Amino acid sequence: MPYPRIEDLPDAVRRVLPKHAQDIYKEAYDSAWEQYADPSKRRGSEDREETAHRVAWAAVKAKYHKGDDDKWHPGSD
Repeated sequence: MPYPRIEDLPDAVRRVLPKHAQDIYKEAYDSAWEQYADPSKRRGSEDREETAHRVAWAAVKAKYHKGDDDKWHPGSD
């Protein structure tokens, strides 16, 4: 289901991503949740939630990268 607030994101997401990246994740997740409501629009046997999480992580990775310090940083390598 969509996340009404950043504070509602999974703990694993909130622990590792900086605030701006959390915003990106939430917006992408919520958008994908709506976009992929119809199972025929998803790949293979992925469920709606799994698809939305994949889209959200892809959106974060388009703007952030994980550094050697295991923290997420703006920009690309």
